[in-house]
Order: sequence, then structure tokens, then C-alpha cells
Amino acid sequence: MSTEPPETTEDAGPESADGKPAEGAQVSEAEGELAAQRLERERIERRKAERQGPIEAGGKLSGTAADLLAAVRAVESGEKPAATVFEEDRPAPRRPAPEPVRRAPAVSPGEVAPATGAVEDVRGVLAQGGAPEGLAAQAAGVLGEGGAEVLRADPWQLLRVAGVRPEQADAFARALLGAGAGPDDERRGRAVTVWLLEQAALAGHTALDMSALITALGRQGVPEPEEAVQNAIAEGDVLVFQDALADAGAPAPRADGEEEDEERPVRVLVGLERYALAEESLADGLARLVNSAPEQGGTEEEWEPAAASADGSAGELIRAVARHGLVLHTGGEASLAEPAALLTAAHGLGLRAWAAAHSPVGRERFAALVEGAGVATVAGLLSGAEGPGRDADGALDVDLLVVLDAPQLDVEAAALVTESLPDGARLVLAGDPGVLWSVGPGRVFADLLAARVCPQIASRRPDPGPLGELVSGIGVGELNQVEAPGKEVVIVPVRDAGEAVHRTVQLVADSVPRAIGVPAEETQVITPGHGGAVGTRALNAALKERLNPGAGRFGGFDPGDRIVYSPAPGRTLPGRVVKADGQGLHLVCAGEEIVVPRERVEQSVRHGWALTAHQAVGCRWPAAVVVLPGDAVPALSRPWVYTAFSRADRHLSVVHGVEQALPRAVAEVAAKPRTTRLAALLAPQVPAADG
Repeated sequence: MSTEPPETTEDAGPESADGKPAEGAQVSEAEGELAAQRLERERIERRKAERQGPIEAGGKLSGTAADLLAAVRAVESGEKPAATVFEEDRPAPRRPAPEPVRRAPAVSPGEVAPATGAVEDVRGVLAQGGAPEGLAAQAAGVLGEGGAEVLRADPWQLLRVAGVRPEQADAFARALLGAGAGPDDERRGRAVTVWLLEQAALAGHTALDMSALITALGRQGVPEPEEAVQNAIAEGDVLVFQDALADAGAPAPRADGEEEDEERPVRVLVGLERYALAEESLADGLARLVNSAPEQGGTEEEWEPAAASADGSAGELIRAVARHGLVLHTGGEASLAEPAALLTAAHGLGLRAWAAAHSPVGRERFAALVEGAGVATVAGLLSGAEGPGRDADGALDVDLLVVLDAPQLDVEAAALVTESLPDGARLVLAGDPGVLWSVGPGRVFADLLAARVCPQIASRRPDPGPLGELVSGIGVGELNQVEAPGKEVVIVPVRDAGEAVHRTVQLVADSVPRAIGVPAEETQVITPGHGGAVGTRALNAALKERLNPGAGRFGGFDPGDRIVYSPAPGRTLPGRVVKADGQGLHLVCAGEEIVVPRERVEQSVRHGWALTAHQAVGCRWPAAVVVLPGDAVPALSRPWVYTAFSRADRHLSVVHGVEQALPRAVAEVAAKPRTTRLAALLAPQVPAADG
């Protein structure tokens, strides 16, 4: 393992859609009405802007209103994580913020703009309560047409706007209600209960243990937390569950013939309806696949020639899929050859076989391995923008679906996948269990592996070379010294943040291209967080100055800038800026031309020379530079290091400033636990399998 330079990385970013119909497309009456509303809203906003000029966060406002607007805008732009109470990585004061863990809907719904009148009504109530009027459109969108009346009746409903915290909602309530707005107000207790469960979802939980929720309510100044939860349950704001536990704390199935009155340990959980329904739907869909025999694709004998000709675990995968409706496949990057062999075999048998990857980059990488089978992204498959389309019953027109990057499936995306499969279809969930879990709530792949309700095929195909050896060791908790004669792995020690930024830029712009032969545009920088002296914002600023200097005349961007584009929270798409004009910012992402309207640039586009590990999941680059500044220690864990280090194909540089904290994190810091219900929901429906 060398200690000389090559290094640094740059990359990608969020995705987005401009919301306008494609040229020549048929526009429905509803779409036309939405477009008309959008134009009218833009006209009104332009007129107001001409009269008043833009209000910067905290600029022309003061006090509580300025703080509230700044907080909301920080969450919207991704500068600050929305989750604060249950966030997975909690940095010490003045340390860089960990990467935000935000929900990622499987299919981003089109924005339905609230009526202009509703926005103006909400604006009036916000002004009356001292809240920034700039939140009006967002609040009206969340609260619906009667949003103004909702806020007057219950000012704490302002907590439903992303980025608003209880103390800010309290100030708003006091301004509207006066002395009646006390901490013991029943409305406050219910609203804070819902808010805490939303924060938990941002940290990956689909529900919370009742005791944890009550403790969190007490920290938020709710005087009778148990009563607050009961009120929220009675009003239908939240749901309560009792899940059976085994002696070790894991969900236990009810055996046939077990006495109904036998006392069994249970855990009491509280959750939001949205995630409860998704997890229950997912469990039902998975049980349907497990309990029904595949209807298409012939007999096991017809699959056997393909299995016999495949290598090792690839043959095991083909045989398992021949017999079962649900199969799990685990392995690293090299193991992708096995689902590729499966799809080739299925295509040879005449099956309608498709694969779906987490990102467009992953889609293109896998497509190069298969012939005859289609490959889409999960979001594109579910939205209908990619893939085989749907049959007359609304099910996906497939006999076999392989979902790659399965650890990235949250419960909502996974539920949509299973709901979309026709009866008799086969589903294979394939992925590397060592990487970071989904940014949305749930731990679907990990829960299924633990539940053992279907065959699990572990690839025996290791990732090659020094990088493969390094990453494999990290996966089992060992940070090994590896021989890297071709400088496949380089460690660059640094003493402080300034040196870390300097060496990162040097690696990307000079050392890696010169010593390794990988150009700067194919090198990705990965760092633990967005904020701080060595976060993505600081690194992207330094890399832009060196690689593509410019004034950033369009929202901070210039033609040639590397970006990541986010059409929905948690979904990121690497790309590059082409130009900017009156329509907006023109991007090229995965070969697709995208125009981001001017008003959406700040929320959905970031510079992409440097990314967080969560943003980089599902993508790989010829070279990666992983930056570990001294203040990154609280964010480090084995899954984070495994994910970051495994993004490199040919070369990895590690800008190392955390000393012994790195091997300790790999050896001792596992993924933060998440509270989920999937295993408990599956247990009564599907008997545990042996393999």
C-alpha cells in the first residue's frame, strides 16, 4: 500500500425534471390546468419580485422569522440534514455535518401546485404569526387547500413543513394564540409526536419503540408524553403495533397449533400510516412470491443446461430461481456476472426478463454484461419511463425481475416493486450487504437476509486485485495492508483541513492523471459530509477553481461544471453543465439532456466533483479519492468506509487525517440499528427457510 500521491475525486449530483411536457406530446386537461396554474403563479411571483426584490434567508427579515426561513431553506437545499432527533450520524459541535439521510420516494410524484388563492391565504396567516411569508407555497402544498384554516386552528401543524423545528412552531403558535399556546396544549403534543416519527423516518426507521418515542417527547418539553401519544393514536395521526418477539429480541413466528393464550414477549411500536402500509404491503407481496410456484419459464430440467454450464455460484443462482419465486443474491462488483448469467439463461428460455439498477450509471454497467435482457433503473421502471411497460391489469410485463443494488431499496420502493409483479413471476434481489443502507426508511435487504424466508445465494466470485482484497477485508471488520505494486491503493497522510483540501485537489488535477493515467473527469472525490472545512461544499469550490474556474453566473454554475442533479430527495444523478439560458440550466446526465428551470436550480443541482458516500452508492469510477479529515471521526462506520472505498475500479487514494480512528471504525462501528417491522410481518406468513 503506497504512501505517495495520486488522488482526489469529483463527481456528480442530483437529478431533476423540468416539469414541462416533451415537445409534441399530448397534454391532458389536468396537465394543461396545472401548467396554467404554474404560469399564473410565476407571473404573480415575478410581479412581487419586481416590487420588493428577493428576500434572502435572514436578509430583510429578522428574529424568529429570519431563523425559520433560513432553517427551511437549509433543509430544502441539502445544506443541513432534516433529521435532528434520530439522525444516524450526530457530529460534535463545529464538526462537519454528516450527510443527510432523507426519504427517497420510489417514484417522484409530479408536483401539484396549490391554487394561488390558497397560497395567499396561508401567506396571510404566516405573516400574522411572524413566520416568513416565503414559506407560503410550501405550507399550502403540504396542508392542502384549507391550509390557512388548518394553521389558525392548530398552529403547530407548521411542523409539517420540512425544516421547521418545535421551538419555531411554538413561537408561531404563541403569536397566533397568545397565552393559550402552552407546552401542555394537546395539539402541540400530537404535532410533536408526528414530527418525531418523521425525524425517525429520515434516519431510516419505519416505526419507533413506544418507550423511545415517549423519551424523545419528554426531551421536546411535552409534559405528559404518554398522553400525547395516546391522543395522537386516538386522532388517527399515528398507528400503534404489537409485534411478537423471540427470546433474543427478534420477531418470532407463531408455530402451527400454538396456543393463542400463551404469553409471548411483544414490543410496542408507534409509526406513521405511510410507512406502516408500505411495510405491510411489502410483506404481503413477498409472501405471495415465496408461497406460490413460478408459472413461467419451464421446468427445472429446462433450466439445468444453463445452470450446468455456469460457473460455481452462478449455477446455484440459476437453479434456485428455477424453483423459487423469491431469491436473494449477495456479492460485490464481480458478482454481477452471476445475475447477468441468470438473465441470459432466462432470455434463452423465452422469458420476459429484466433487471433494474439503483442509478443510471449502474444500469449502463450491468447492461454491458447481458445480451437480450432489458436493464432499467428502479425509478424508471416504476414510473413507466423505462422498462417493459405494464399489462392490462397494471402489472409489470415481466416473468423475471432482478433488482440490483438491493440494499438501496427503502420500504416504499420495495413495496411498489412487489405490488407491480404479476402472479407467478420471479423476483431476485441482488446486492452487496456491506454497503450503506437506503436513504429512505427501512432495511429491506438486511431484514430479508435475517428472516431467511427464501433461498440465499452468496457469490464466491471475489473482487480482483489489491482493491478487491482491501474491500473484502473491510467487509469482515479488518483494515488490512495490501500489496499494491501498481499503486492501486495510495495513502496520503495529512495534518489539518487545509492540507487535506490542498492534497485532494493535487491528486485529482495532477497526481492521478500523471501517475495512474485516469483523467480528472473520471476521478471521484468522496467525503463524509457536506459541511465543514473538508465537506463537499469546500472541496467542490476548490476543485472548481482548479478544474473549471468561472464566475458561476447561473446560480453558481458554469458550462463544463461537474454536477449532481436530484429530481427527488435521495436520488442523485451525476452529470455536467452544458449551458444556461432563459429556460434554465442545461445538463447532460447519463447521456440524457435535462433542463432545470431557474427556480429549481438551488434545490436540485449541486457541484459534483466531491460527493458523500450516500450520493455515490450505485456508481463506480476508474479512480476515487476518499477524504478523511480529522473531524470526520463521528461519521465513520464500517458500512461508510466499505461503500466509499469500493467506489473505485482501478485506483483508490485515501487522504488520511483520522489516524487510528479508521481501523477502529472498520473493526467496531457497525451500521446504526433501525427499527423496522418487516421480519415480524413476514414471520406468520412465511416459514423460515434453511438456505
